[in-house]
This record gives sequence, C-alpha cells and structure tokens, in this order.
Amino acid sequence: MISAFGDIGVDALPESLPLFPLSGALLLPHGHLPLNIFEPRYLSMLDDALGKGRLVGMIQPKKPYADPVPDDAVLYPIGCCGRIVSFKETETGHLFIALRGLCRFNLDQELKIENGYRRSIVDYSPYGGDLREDPGQIDDRPRLISAVREFFKLKDIEVDWKAIEEAADETLITSLAMICPFEPREKQALLVAQGMTERSNLLTSLMEMTLLCSNDQTDVLQH
Repeated sequence: MISAFGDIGVDALPESLPLFPLSGALLLPHGHLPLNIFEPRYLSMLDDALGKGRLVGMIQPKKPYADPVPDDAVLYPIGCCGRIVSFKETETGHLFIALRGLCRFNLDQELKIENGYRRSIVDYSPYGGDLREDPGQIDDRPRLISAVREFFKLKDIEVDWKAIEEAADETLITSLAMICPFEPREKQALLVAQGMTERSNLLTSLMEMTLLCSNDQTDVLQH
C-alpha cells in the first residue's frame, strides 16, 4: 500500500545529490528498488549518504553501459531521488540496499567528483507532486492486465497474480514499470511520464508493441 509523504515538500530535499548512474535501472516515486553494491566508489557513496540523510540520485546514462559506467558518461537529464530504507553488509563487503523513490529531479550543475563518485546540483521544483499520492487512474485496467499476462509469459517471468489483480492502481503501475525488462530509453520514458495515468498508458503500449513484434517474428519464421 502506498502512503502519502505528509507535509514534506521539495524544499526539504537537498540541493545536491550523489549520483548513481545505472543503465536499465528505474526508480519511480513511491517505488522500492533493491540494489547490490560492490564497486568501491559506490560503497564510498553509500557510506557518505548514510550519514547525510540517506539520499541518492538514481539516473541512467544515455548510452547503455555494462558496469562500470564511466565517469564521463553523458546522463539523461531527469533522475529520481531515493532514500535508503534498508541495508545489509555481507561478509565480502558488498552492500544490499533498498531505495524508496521520493521525487524526480532535473540535473542542473554537476559538481566535482568527490570520494570517487559523481554529484550534482538538482532541481525538484517541476515534480513536487511526486511527494503525494497520484490521483490518476488506469484508463483500461483489463487491457493492461491482459497485456501483462502475455508479456510475462513471453519473458518467462513468474509473479503473484493475485497480488497483481488486487493491487491499487498506483502500486501496480509503479511496480510493473520498475520490474519489466524494457530498454533503457523505454525506462526513461516511463520515468518522464507526467503522471500515473499517462505512465499506465505508456506501459500498456510498450508491452503490446513487444508482443506484436514477437508475433511478427514468429510469422516470418513460420513462412
């Protein structure tokens, strides 16, 4: 169940954030993103963040990279601020963390690299509504669920269908958008979507296009 953030406003968020560039990783407001951290620069970043409000800026590089993402990689202009809500250190020194999405941001002025990781001044002001529950609704929930069933079957993804069918609209769209294996540019489009209703329509379209392309390829192979 998604709960509102009360009276928290964008003014309560810091003007600069440590940046965690990661291809294909999508953090949305109110969503939860698990991460396994092992690179020294990001272990250093998290160590610093844990003492400074536990906030991290998740953002994608414009060009897809396998880890590690180079320090000079060009980034998309919009990311999402997340708060570390849980963390566990392994015997090997890795950190397993979970981020809860708070609010999207626009990149402003990137700062000097500190302790090995990138930082930037950011602007949350266009996205103040992210700190509240989205009042939108899914336009056609049965169509979405049908697309999800076929898409997950195609990708061989197992899920709790009862949980999906019973989930509130915003919870469902946020979770699906984050876990579906879309291309980085498609993940970015889901992040940029104005609200939950627009995001749900885009999500449905992306899955239906994937299914259509798969069917077209099957027809070609059969002929």
